[in-house]
Amino acid sequence: MFISNAYAQATTAAASPESGLLGMLPLVLMFVVLYFVMIRPQMKRQKEHKAMIEAVAKGDEVVTAGGIVGKISKLGDNFIHLEVSTGVELQIQRSAITQVLPKGSLK
Repeated sequence: MFISNAYAQATTAAASPESGLLGMLPLVLMFVVLYFVMIRPQMKRQKEHKAMIEAVAKGDEVVTAGGIVGKISKLGDNFIHLEVSTGVELQIQRSAITQVLPKGSLK
């Protein structure tokens, strides 16, 4: 009556393989940009941090992730004893070290 009949249109051409590849191109480009902008620099920082932690020695002055500054008094495999004041030592994990200070920074 008031509603007209709807008929499906016939397709003119089948989907070609090139259109599928072109449809995936923006996704691939986004992944490549994400890799170079986010993933690669983060991996580089992790590698530098690991090398810094392995290179610390007794007597080095360091800053921890919590902002504590001290001098390394004892080294272990996973933990470090950090002297923050005369007679005061803290035991921290190696991974908590964020920066090695130049010699003579602490007085």
